[in-house]
Amino acid sequence: MHYVYEFLGLMAVFSVLVVSPGADFLLVVRQSLVHGRRAAIVTSFGIGASLLFHIGYTILGIGIIVAQSLFLFGMLKWAGAAYLIYLGWKSLRAGAFDMPDEKAASHITPAMPVSALRCFLIGFATNALNPKPVLFFLSLFTALVSHDTPASIQVVYGLLMAATLILWFVGVSTFFTVASVRARFVAWGRWFNRVTGVIFIGLGLRLATQQAN
Repeated sequence: MHYVYEFLGLMAVFSVLVVSPGADFLLVVRQSLVHGRRAAIVTSFGIGASLLFHIGYTILGIGIIVAQSLFLFGMLKWAGAAYLIYLGWKSLRAGAFDMPDEKAASHITPAMPVSALRCFLIGFATNALNPKPVLFFLSLFTALVSHDTPASIQVVYGLLMAATLILWFVGVSTFFTVASVRARFVAWGRWFNRVTGVIFIGLGLRLATQQAN
């Protein structure tokens, strides 16, 4: 029962992070509207895999090294900021996208086909290059997970947290690819690309000014 209470404590804090809009949420919404449901769901799995990556090195103790090293934290921060600004620049350069013929939501055809591997890597990179999870999971596991909790149990925590994140973004992907919802956004495709581009760049600049402590 100790592990159950420990996990529930983790999930109580983690759930707030999951539903808070950020770069991951914006990316999944844009993938849903521009490329369709399949691309958005695959991107969601990429984000979930990146979450396991963060939790993995936190359990191994590497997160402490990164958090304590200004050089390593700075390298990760600038790489993440550059990637977000790159995504923003691509969005700003994109034009309007076409709305396919209205069909059942599950059969919406993406306006711009993209490979599953690319979608997965975009999701993984967007989350993996963000140094915020380094500090978040380090502080979260330090505060809520006992030193006596076996690494195998902590891995189970991570798997369940990643599954929760993926399910959330699959839900987001499904909602934004419902024909009526998608039609409203696609009708303003050019402006949507401009707004998301500005937000991505803003997130990148904000990340660039973030301090390690």
